[in-house]
Amino acid sequence: MKFMIGDIVTRKSHDNDILFKIIEIDNSKALLKGIDVRLVADSDLDDLVKMVDTDQNKLHQEDTTLTKRAISSLDLDRSEYFYLPGKILHIDADNDYLQRCIKFYRDVKVEAYGINLKEDEVSNEIINTLNTYKPNIVVITGHDAYFKNRDEKYQNSDFFIHAVRKAREYEQSQDKLIIIAGACQSNYEELIKAGANFASSPKRVNIHALDPAIVASSIAFSPKNKEIDLIPLLEKTKYGTDGMGGIITNGTMYVGFPR
Repeated sequence: MKFMIGDIVTRKSHDNDILFKIIEIDNSKALLKGIDVRLVADSDLDDLVKMVDTDQNKLHQEDTTLTKRAISSLDLDRSEYFYLPGKILHIDADNDYLQRCIKFYRDVKVEAYGINLKEDEVSNEIINTLNTYKPNIVVITGHDAYFKNRDEKYQNSDFFIHAVRKAREYEQSQDKLIIIAGACQSNYEELIKAGANFASSPKRVNIHALDPAIVASSIAFSPKNKEIDLIPLLEKTKYGTDGMGGIITNGTMYVGFPR
């Protein structure tokens, strides 16, 4: 079967478990990007199965489910009080995923700004970017992978770690700047040590494209003077505490009275 860039495929060797888009073809090899998971992988063309009848409009149908779950979890008394949620800066190496996250933020009605920077560019740009937007919450994500049998265990975790350290140079307090970092199979422990409040991936599993945005929006809508309930927050994500973890953190939302 002939494959082309943009084709939606699965891998026979992995029981066709993940939908990918072909983003490069080089002779008998293809470079693949996860449709819903933040994962880039390569594959022999012989291992691929083309999803011939894939409806492009249905590829991201899980986004709607996750968005509805996030909205339904917001328990705000709108009759008497007014709310000023935290502001989010989302830095993403993948513009497709970034646009899906920005749509999610719009749907849940939180102020958010998106910047498309490759993983290895973020640490050089993040302090200027934080100075420009002055967010309460910054999300640093893109693609990653864990290679069990290689000397270099992670594809992009070191770039995320350096970016988190730079962000902590800008603001040392983990209450004043909430940092959410990582992607599929990232080095969770080192990201937390570097200063992230939340990171992926405790069990080195894949995470959904929206998982970091779900955590960010939940914190944005949590009261500033109250600690978040950590486990219920993480369980709003697609893969729960296997995919995302973090430290107990105060929210970033001011609550006012009267409306």
